[in-house]
Amino acid sequence: MNGSRDAAEVRPDRLMRRIDAVVAVSERLARRSARRRPPVAAVHRDLALVVTEVRQEASDVVGVRFARPGGGPLPVWHPGAHLDLVLPSGRVRQYSLCGDPADRAAYRIAVRRIADGAGGSVEVHALPPGTPVTARGPRTAFPLVSEPAYLFLAGGIGITPILPMVRAAAARGADWRLVHTGRDRASLPLTPAATDLDPTRVWLRPDDGHGGPPTAADLLDGLPAGAAIYCCGPPPMIEAVRRAVPAGHAFHAERFSPPLVLGGRPFTVELARRGGTVEVPADGSVLEAVQAVAPDIAFSCRQGFCGTCHVRVLAGQVAGGHSAPGEMALCVARAAGDRVVLDL
Repeated sequence: MNGSRDAAEVRPDRLMRRIDAVVAVSERLARRSARRRPPVAAVHRDLALVVTEVRQEASDVVGVRFARPGGGPLPVWHPGAHLDLVLPSGRVRQYSLCGDPADRAAYRIAVRRIADGAGGSVEVHALPPGTPVTARGPRTAFPLVSEPAYLFLAGGIGITPILPMVRAAAARGADWRLVHTGRDRASLPLTPAATDLDPTRVWLRPDDGHGGPPTAADLLDGLPAGAAIYCCGPPPMIEAVRRAVPAGHAFHAERFSPPLVLGGRPFTVELARRGGTVEVPADGSVLEAVQAVAPDIAFSCRQGFCGTCHVRVLAGQVAGGHSAPGEMALCVARAAGDRVVLDL
């Protein structure tokens, strides 16, 4: 018994001495490696671009082409990607890339002019060729998943992320259909690019020729068996389709305007640095409420993913949105309780 106890007391000491020796050698090697390693260069994610072309794509839509000022290939992107575009005014806006991913020489976007909007679309419509802009990205928040069949649904300017997906589906030999709807035929942008792929698979469905906007049943009519559904358009269209999707079909969507607030309840936001509080109604966003007292607050995508309107939470809990822990996406997130304090 004594011999066994002595052995048990000695072996851990020997093991620990060996571990200490190994750790000491590892630390010396790491220090030597660090001295030889070059300093880590900061990653510069801003991309300098210049407007090379502006052309009319529909009654109130312009298409804009960007390239590097000195030429050269642009970063790779995939269908569903968008750019964060920093306009000359300093506004930051997200625009889906609608060109061909194989074209590394240029990025293309299409923008509908919203006269009573926040000013970004009006500014884009006024950009002359030669204007320098800064872009960040491309980033993909609406990826195309490989499937044997697709139904693509685009509402108006919602065709912009959808068009590259249609091209990709056609190139893969997948079974696909596209429905493009809008108020009238003249307001539907990029239609030649879609119909040129295969006019028998494209249904241009203007409201004025069919007695009003389509129902979800209209949009889903002829849905191929097992097809994935990709939808981009106004929130009412997306929500109607989402509720009507039959079992066995994957549904993917992206909005180009703020999401509807469904089942919300009112709460209070305290602005720590500015002082005072704002009341957020059950059907409104924190961003809209804060804009009433801070109209210069920065925002962009209004869908929670761009990060422009994310702010630090000092007290309270947050529900929803895509913000990091301890932050709140003002455009989509809400308070989990009756009150939240923000670093604003």
